[in-house]
Amino acid sequence: MSAPATAAPVRELIRPVRGRILAGSALAFAGSALGLLPYAAIAEIARLLLQGGGTAAVWTWAAAGAGGVAARLGLLVTAGLITHYADADLQRLLRLRLARHLATVPLGWFSGRGSGALKKAMDDDIEDMHHLVAHAALDMAGALGLPLAAVVYLAAVDWRMTLVTLALLPIATITIGRSHRTMPERMAELNAAQQRINNAVVEYVDGIQVVKAYGSRDRRHARFAEAVDDFCDTLARWTAEAGRAMFATLAILSPPAVLLVVAGTGTALVAAGALDPVDLLPFLLVGVGLPAPFMTLLQGTQLLRKAQAAAAHVGRVLAEPPLPAPAAPTRPGHSGVDFADVTFAYGGDPVLRGVSFSCPAGTTTALVGPSGSGKSTLLRLVPRFFDPSGGAVRIGGADVRDIDPAALLRSVAIVFQDAILVRDTVRENIRLGDPDAGDADVEAAARAAHLHDAITALPDGYDTVVEARGGALSGGERQRLTIARALLQDAPIVLLDEATAHVDPENETAVRDSLSRLTAGRTVIVIAHRLHTVAAADRIVVLEAGRVRESGTHRELLASDGAYARAWHFQHGTETVR
Repeated sequence: MSAPATAAPVRELIRPVRGRILAGSALAFAGSALGLLPYAAIAEIARLLLQGGGTAAVWTWAAAGAGGVAARLGLLVTAGLITHYADADLQRLLRLRLARHLATVPLGWFSGRGSGALKKAMDDDIEDMHHLVAHAALDMAGALGLPLAAVVYLAAVDWRMTLVTLALLPIATITIGRSHRTMPERMAELNAAQQRINNAVVEYVDGIQVVKAYGSRDRRHARFAEAVDDFCDTLARWTAEAGRAMFATLAILSPPAVLLVVAGTGTALVAAGALDPVDLLPFLLVGVGLPAPFMTLLQGTQLLRKAQAAAAHVGRVLAEPPLPAPAAPTRPGHSGVDFADVTFAYGGDPVLRGVSFSCPAGTTTALVGPSGSGKSTLLRLVPRFFDPSGGAVRIGGADVRDIDPAALLRSVAIVFQDAILVRDTVRENIRLGDPDAGDADVEAAARAAHLHDAITALPDGYDTVVEARGGALSGGERQRLTIARALLQDAPIVLLDEATAHVDPENETAVRDSLSRLTAGRTVIVIAHRLHTVAAADRIVVLEAGRVRESGTHRELLASDGAYARAWHFQHGTETVR
């Protein structure tokens, strides 16, 4: 990944802590420069002793060396604390920012991405940015401070030997540069492999019951193993390629190699009478360690590249456009819902093609049809999880795109067939329907949903913590909890997506009674495959291949002897589907 592709996202993302990073870098630079004092003190003390210098000067240099050690340690520790606290703050800010932003993007953005991809942005990428914030700037400042101070000191002793000491750096730079030419490509491969293994892990965990039931026959196990092997192979290729260049660079800049060059050249100059023997000491003591900071930078380069790639990915996620908000929001005149020539596609062929029908306020409209006919997609256009690519969805005469998003969501209660809860108490899961509701209101909603007795039987009652998939609650109880949440919301429009599909017969009566309380007096749109559950609906709309095949009341559709009638007779065993 080229520098222009990553520089802008990095600058934008670290802006909240940039001042602290600069402050830490300044302290690290000063601390690194002071790190020269102990080595210079040893060299100068040796020169003084060899030249018969005074004791006072020796003690002065000794004090300077000790002071340099103490000051360097204090400055570097302070710099590290500053940048690490900055990193902790930035991680918190970015995770909150990502969570807020992802709540505004169209639901369709998530459909083409696995859970592992979202985990990578929310967790892995932000963790990978740790080096960028907490270490990279300090390493750079530290790698510059000591060498610059050392070059100034050594140049004051002998400029020719200073150039000799630095002669190996260009060779090492060329060597490591060869491996860096392919690093962006290798980094992209590794990130893709990591995302595949994240997706495989999430799928494997979600399907662990099936894995245990079918053992090695389960394809998810094979996908997980393939993702692990792919990641290991990609990492091995990268390590082998970068390792060769790193080994060569380490050999070139190793203390023995630098000592050989410095001692050999210095001895030749001394033998020729061009260098005082005592002046060779600073280069043997200080110059040999001069390339060490350069090696620190090289060893951190891969982490820095990985951090930059992570920042670029986070930046791309944050750059995803949200659903556009209306400039001048309008208020619906009533709770009736109208679909006007609605067309929608997820990116390929249209899922909905010119769908038009009305759901008058206070009535129940059922959507039926084969799987893939567009029922769930149509339902999700009402709360604006997506925007139609053609036509309009209106509530009370107002296009949903012209209604304030928060007001729109407050006016629509949704009960999906999969009752997913958040990891919190039962009370707070119900209170999601109305965050301002009191405990009495929460309990009243639970009673209305026939859930109060089941909740009080839990170990901590309403304060029992449930997991995302329900934990201590059965499937029917989880479904009734989502109904209680919708009852507490008290929205004028209710959307039911196969709300009783996974409920066992023992709980179905309780769930149906809860749904009756929820839908009373409201505009209801319900999806159902079991046709007897919607026979009493005010209107039944039959979808097929994204189009309205027929619509009417139960009696009218049976009389027309169309697709609905054939499905009804088939489900009730009175006729074979033609």
